[in-house]
Amino acid sequence: MPDLSTVEPVVLSLPFTGRWLTQNSPARRVPSHGTNLLASTYAIDFVGVDEGNRTAHRRDWRTFLATEPVERYAGYGRSILAPGDGTVVVAHDGEPDHAGRRSQLALIPYALGQPARLRAGVDAVAGNHVVIGLRARDAFVALVHLRCGSLRVSVGDQVLLGQVLAQCGNSGNSTEPHVHLQVADSPDMAKAQGLPLSFHPFREWARIEDDAAVEARIGRAPRALPDDPSA
Repeated sequence: MPDLSTVEPVVLSLPFTGRWLTQNSPARRVPSHGTNLLASTYAIDFVGVDEGNRTAHRRDWRTFLATEPVERYAGYGRSILAPGDGTVVVAHDGEPDHAGRRSQLALIPYALGQPARLRAGVDAVAGNHVVIGLRARDAFVALVHLRCGSLRVSVGDQVLLGQVLAQCGNSGNSTEPHVHLQVADSPDMAKAQGLPLSFHPFREWARIEDDAAVEARIGRAPRALPDDPSA
């Protein structure tokens, strides 16, 4: 496998506006997801939050004992935007949005179903997703776990930075509504190799446990994710 330590990161804009958390792959950890499976070596998960940095608007008995309606999650249905100019090379829709799972009890059957999802292939894991061949770089950016029925683009469409592609959902291998973003050297996630990435400027709040709250601003000069949390 080629050494990616000297590869220049692919620079993107964040694929949303408003406030989101980086989860499962905190912004200062590289690689983030840390596995070559499905080209997710440098992938980042973003979870929408409200102004109080809450991922969901409500807590009740279901939060602790069962699944929850996806509509109570702050990120569900938010617009997902093109992080750069390019051409749509994959646009998959039709996978159902699952109920949300914050309960440890509800996570048990989900975890037991993980091997079956992996055996079923990319669509079962990624859910509804879009892959864009970037115009400025020989690379492909994937936006994953989108809301069923929300895709606004088709294969072959030319898209521009900030264009609405779909909505945040909870399809595929996902326990709560979020958007998974990754960059790779091929549009086929089953065969591709993940590539490093960085982002145009954004505002970052103080850390919340191990997560960082970020808010996107579209169209500024590029820079990498900050090492300084006050940046």
